[in-house]
Amino acid sequence: MRIRYSEEQVVWLEVPGETTLAYTITGCTVGCRGCHSVETWPAHRGEILSERYLAAQLARYRGLITCVLFLGGEWYPRQLLQLLKQVKNEGLKTCLYTGLESIDESLKEQLDYLKLGPWMAERGGLENRGSNQRFINLRTGMTENYKFWS
Repeated sequence: MRIRYSEEQVVWLEVPGETTLAYTITGCTVGCRGCHSVETWPAHRGEILSERYLAAQLARYRGLITCVLFLGGEWYPRQLLQLLKQVKNEGLKTCLYTGLESIDESLKEQLDYLKLGPWMAERGGLENRGSNQRFINLRTGMTENYKFWS
């Protein structure tokens, strides 16, 4: 199975302090109750995110973005690892949003930022001080949820 994405956009809020090219990866196996992206669960949906396509997009946004975010994709660890290495080789930061509580160390080694934890409607997202989700700066080891609070 090839890694696919349903949405590609430049964002400013998902990784504080970074201008980020974000990919919503399809095929999620976590299945959080109340997920706002259930249409992305089927693995066959979306476009293939090849290394060639990503290279073209990184060239297109060179000098404009500072980070690449994968909203999911840890269920394709080998393919995601290759994409993360490609992004790092371009001198950009990397981030993964996952509904899991932990991920494989090989993926962690290629990440600058990591959001962990399943969506729980009653606890809210990162902007909620009571959220179960954690946004971690892997370079400092610090949890930086406070950057999402207003």
